[in-house]
Amino acid sequence: MVFSSILRKSASSLAPLASRLTRVNRNYHSAIFTASQTLYQKPNLGPFAPNLYFSTATETTKPRSDDSLLRIIDSEIKCAVETDDHDRVEETPGGFPFKIEDNPGLQTITLTREYEGELVKVEVQMPDLVSGEQPEAVDDDNDMETPNQSSIPLVVTVSKSSGTSLEFNCVAYPDEISIDSLAVRKTENLEDEAGYEGPDFHDLDENLKKAFHKYLEIRGIKPSTTNFLFEYMLNKDSREYLIWLKKLKDFVEA
Repeated sequence: MVFSSILRKSASSLAPLASRLTRVNRNYHSAIFTASQTLYQKPNLGPFAPNLYFSTATETTKPRSDDSLLRIIDSEIKCAVETDDHDRVEETPGGFPFKIEDNPGLQTITLTREYEGELVKVEVQMPDLVSGEQPEAVDDDNDMETPNQSSIPLVVTVSKSSGTSLEFNCVAYPDEISIDSLAVRKTENLEDEAGYEGPDFHDLDENLKKAFHKYLEIRGIKPSTTNFLFEYMLNKDSREYLIWLKKLKDFVEA
């Protein structure tokens, strides 16, 4: 399966992501221990301790604990640079029909294209990663295997010039795209939270569900697209993590 091979290919990317919590947790406790020793250790300043103590306090501009925190952040930045695919550029596959809008600092990207007078817009979120061998859960009502697989949440909006649009909430699994909900929107009623959005998609007639999957496939929402997006979003996560670390460092240093 194509998506499965991508997961194996991305093992080097997933390992650094999975190890971050352990590394940060260990460094966090180390920093707290160092800070507590520094803050509560009473200096031996001799008979003039009161005057010298207050003089020292007014001259200190940055807690020593901040120095420890900066060292930990620098170490994490170095590790991210060496192990993550932050600078990797994923090659767009041939025939990819969408324009990609990727703004640094955001956890989503936006895909857009025109198809026979329609505007197709896809909001792609960060992947939900599942690692290790875990049994797959079975949805008894729908007879389909669900989660316990890495996936990508998508919101697909197909808009017509009249101002009416269809909004699909989807989840892309390995070689399969699941539609969770479908709603008809009008521009003037976008904020109407009480509007009827139709039945649960899984309760629709089987032929109607298949027709909507084909509807999305024709507009470019298919496994070959989502397989590429999965790899792309893994790389984006690495880039955003490094940017986040550098922002932390700038704040502590200020």
